[in-house]
Amino acid sequence: MSPTRDPRSYGKVAVLLGGRSAEREISLKSGNMVLQAMKRRGVDAHAFDPRDERLEQLIAERFDRVFIALHGRFGEDGTVQGALEYLGLPYTGSGVMASALAMDKWRTKLLWQAAGIPTPPYERLTAATDFADVVQRLGLPLMVKPAREGSSIGMSKVDTLEKLQPAYELAASHDEFVIAERFIQGIELTAAVLGDEPLPLIRLETPRVFYDYEAKYFADDTRYICPCGLPPEREKRVQQAALSGFRLLGCAGWGRVDVMLDAAGDPYLLEVNTVPGMTDHSLVPMAARAVGITFDELVLRILDSAHVG
Repeated sequence: MSPTRDPRSYGKVAVLLGGRSAEREISLKSGNMVLQAMKRRGVDAHAFDPRDERLEQLIAERFDRVFIALHGRFGEDGTVQGALEYLGLPYTGSGVMASALAMDKWRTKLLWQAAGIPTPPYERLTAATDFADVVQRLGLPLMVKPAREGSSIGMSKVDTLEKLQPAYELAASHDEFVIAERFIQGIELTAAVLGDEPLPLIRLETPRVFYDYEAKYFADDTRYICPCGLPPEREKRVQQAALSGFRLLGCAGWGRVDVMLDAAGDPYLLEVNTVPGMTDHSLVPMAARAVGITFDELVLRILDSAHVG
């Protein structure tokens, strides 16, 4: 549907924001920007924080559809999607299964590996893991990550064996599932997806050790390069790889796939974000602008895709 349709046809819209995850503060920023965009376009939109209000209130207050701007657990992992399906309310983004899979980096990579989609070699870490054996198999440097967190929370880049144990402990303080992934030295890219089409790639450059939480949301020295500088055929190849990884998980509506290019120019998929940031530092709005889609138009296009199940 066209984002220029009568704003009254959306009915009463709840913007889910905040929530209970470690990414609450970013979700509040995303949700409030989405809310203001809808209001500018005349949509009857209201903030709804599921940390403070029970989801049944969405029915009691007669909401017609929901824009999910929750990041992390209890919002991006299939939990709220399942609740909204039970309530029969159309919502934006991916469904229950796709959301749960994409939130879990370990299971995402298992599926990609099985389907032949390139992703960096990895292993699950536990307290009983022989870290020296992991380094021998995967090499250095490594990225150590909580499997079910976003926004780079709990992540570390490890360049010596001695740093692997504390990196594991940091990640495990956020999630019992921890993975170590071979660090791909090369170009960092992100591929936004809107509907069933990839948007232009964005190249990310930061003077930090990696594109961490601070670089994503607060730093002024992060560089976002769009057009990304790749030859058109190579950019298309990366976009198609990202779209394949997105579709394999069953993702829909909108999202973002993070990718690394190695020295040979081959793409490796890192993860999928099914509810990417919508802040002033966020990447999906930036990619949309590159093809002439304003922030307000982007919000309404996402809202148009709201569904049940």
